[in-house]
Order: sequence, then structure tokens, then C-alpha cells
Amino acid sequence: MNVAEAAEHLRGRLAAAAAQAAAREVRGGYASDLLSDVIANSNEGDLWITMQRHVNTIAVAQLRGLAGIVLVNGREPEPEAAARAEAESIPIISTELSAFDAVGTLFALGVRGRRQA
Repeated sequence: MNVAEAAEHLRGRLAAAAAQAAAREVRGGYASDLLSDVIANSNEGDLWITMQRHVNTIAVAQLRGLAGIVLVNGREPEPEAAARAEAESIPIISTELSAFDAVGTLFALGVRGRRQA
């Protein structure tokens, strides 16, 4: 599954993404609102589920090589974050789903977390 397909399953929309970024393969998932936790524990290719919508999330996603960011509870990226995501080709999905429901939806589709490197 790629990021654009994940957005469809999450009943979300791509709030920021270049076409090639939305085609990235989702290799796993990670859910956390603590940036240091994501830096320490996410894996390259993960789709990150969070409620954090500020520009620092883009830096974390880029640092870890994440497939993209999913903003839950109807959150939208802050304008600076959206602009940075576009510039860095980091896809952001905005969904009305809660974090619990978003993770459950992805899990039901076969997306797993904490893969061994």
C-alpha cells in the first residue's frame, strides 16, 4: 500500500504532498505524539500517526525517512508545516478519525509496527 491509498482507507485527504511522495510505500506504522519517541523508535518507511501539526514534525519525518504523517482528529498542518512538507516532499494525511481508529484501520490492512531492522 502507498501513502495515497492509505489516505483513502483512512477517509482522509492529502493535506500536503507531491505526487511522487504520495506514491511512497508504507512499510509499517508508528503512533506517538512525542517527537523524541518517534526519533528513537520509528522505522524508515513508517506512516506516523500523531496529533502534532507543527513544523518540527516535518524535520522528524525527514530525519527518520518516514513514508508520511497522519494527522488525526481532523487536525490540519500549521501553514509553516504544510509549506515545509511540500518543499521536502513529506506527505501529510489529515483524517477525522481518532488515533485509535486510524491505527486500527491500518492494522486491519496489514500495516504493522516495530519491525526489526
